[in-house]
Amino acid sequence: MAFRNVGTFDLGMNGGNGAKAVAMDAAGIASGQAFLESELEKRDTLVRTPLTSFTYTRDIPIRVGGGWAEYVSAMNVGYGVTGGSSDGIVNAAAADGIPMVQANFGKDLWKTHVIAAGTRVFWVDQMRGNMTGRNIDTLLRDGLRMSYDKHMDENVYVGISKYGTTGLVNNADVTVTNAATGAGGSTAWNTKTPAEILADVNAAIIAAWAASEYDLDAIPNHIILPYEQYNYIASTMVSALAEKSILTYLLENNIAAKNGSDLFIGATAWCKGAGVGATDRMVVYCNKERYVAVDELVPLTRAMTTANAERFSYDTAYAGNVSEAEIFYSNTLQYVDGI
Repeated sequence: MAFRNVGTFDLGMNGGNGAKAVAMDAAGIASGQAFLESELEKRDTLVRTPLTSFTYTRDIPIRVGGGWAEYVSAMNVGYGVTGGSSDGIVNAAAADGIPMVQANFGKDLWKTHVIAAGTRVFWVDQMRGNMTGRNIDTLLRDGLRMSYDKHMDENVYVGISKYGTTGLVNNADVTVTNAATGAGGSTAWNTKTPAEILADVNAAIIAAWAASEYDLDAIPNHIILPYEQYNYIASTMVSALAEKSILTYLLENNIAAKNGSDLFIGATAWCKGAGVGATDRMVVYCNKERYVAVDELVPLTRAMTTANAERFSYDTAYAGNVSEAEIFYSNTLQYVDGI
């Protein structure tokens, strides 16, 4: 049916000085249709957060508990016996004494640091959230958790340089070697044969294992690489006729696997440029709590929430206490640069 123009009407007060008059004509009907279109939009309920990644929970044991301590300590001991353990402890019937075992005790300390951050939700925004169905406090808390994870990722892998700490990929006590030069004249893995890459991996495993006096418990079981090298070995076949990638070839034929250890090879962005001269670094180590760890003495905790009348908001404080990356046996790690 057709609309008949019946004139205009005024929504204002005091003689028509308020809202603009709306004519029931084609233009008025068109503007109404625009309003209906905005009401009929499909609402996407997914809130798209920033793209990022964290791998620290995969690459180091996390120990929870301990409170608000300022340091984490670990006791270590070295043993010795008079005359040595070869013929020094051999005894004869006429002996008038026996060698005594001696112990040298020591304690290492690792720094901890308090993490604190907060969220602020304005009262009006909270009321609006009740209408839209979106919880602003939850969105802000997710952002705070992301900041915490990014901090922990840096803390675990390279430490916080401002406070003089290091991590898994840049500890000064770990032995650094260069990858061997391949037949192609380069140390880079994308120029090497699968056998040459396997030789780099095995050389690092053997070096770390030998430095641990070939203790089977300390044989390296974890390798981290830059993403470029990992993606290369994961996507490149051993040969044109082979059905397995270089990565599978490495996992099946490395020295650790041949000695009963289940080797893991993974990627992290922190190995990129971590070597001497900004070269790419491979880190080989034993990923067990006895050898490496990080302490969450107090996991990120919601400490308090207060109403802030001056700011017209609800303020929430979060805090935690964490340690630097603790490397208990630096001899069980090996860095290989130039891959």
